[in-house]
Amino acid sequence: MTVKNTHSHSTRLLLSLLAVNLAMTAGCASKANTPRYASASIGSACYAKALPTVGEGGLAWGDTLNAARQKSLTNCIRYAGRSGGTPSTCQVVLAECKH
Repeated sequence: MTVKNTHSHSTRLLLSLLAVNLAMTAGCASKANTPRYASASIGSACYAKALPTVGEGGLAWGDTLNAARQKSLTNCIRYAGRSGGTPSTCQVVLAECKH
């Protein structure tokens, strides 16, 4: 009989998400902070989306990747709580900067 190890599965998932996040962070860190077009200087360059296990998540924009990640986590916690979800399970699932 095979016993599934959920702890091992969730650890692998968390490590995979962390690896993707670090790869995206490294990509944004090497980008020059000068806009390519005149309209590119308006607004924020990076965005992030955080989702809870249950409930509504949060999407946020920021001048840096870390700012966008923090704002999306804060929004996720707020919206998950309001929608009857699980705010303590919020995790950033997408974060990147515009090219």
